[in-house]
Amino acid sequence: MDTTGASGVFAREFDEIGRAVEVGFAGGRVISVSFPETAPADASADHDLLDRIEAFLGGERDAFEDVATGLTVPTDRRAVLEALGTIPYGEEVSVSRLTRLAALDADDPGDLELVTGALRENPIPILFPDHRVQGGPYATPGEVRAELRRAEGL
Repeated sequence: MDTTGASGVFAREFDEIGRAVEVGFAGGRVISVSFPETAPADASADHDLLDRIEAFLGGERDAFEDVATGLTVPTDRRAVLEALGTIPYGEEVSVSRLTRLAALDADDPGDLELVTGALRENPIPILFPDHRVQGGPYATPGEVRAELRRAEGL
């Protein structure tokens, strides 16, 4: 998906989740995804990524692998989120498995806290799909997570 140079906030309300999806872009990269109750009045609803999210919620398979992201998190959390991004569509992992995928020790309480913190503060859910992790925590609200899991058959 070509978003070269795109900056701003785009949002659209989706009946499937009973909320809006708001996407923030800077320099053509997604830097945030959130789920406000309603779309902000000053946000444009016209964006290809929102079209793709709508199709995804309708059951269309999409891993969003071609969407450029701009993670603004510490390096150690970046490694966790990048590992999260490798979980294939329709599959799920435990927190301990995600910890190992991030090359961390699932038996180390500090490493587990790093992973749960990264999940809890994930700035780009859907693209870094925390809904694919069993037992969370999650940045994605519960009702939205349930719908994302349903859409993927989880």
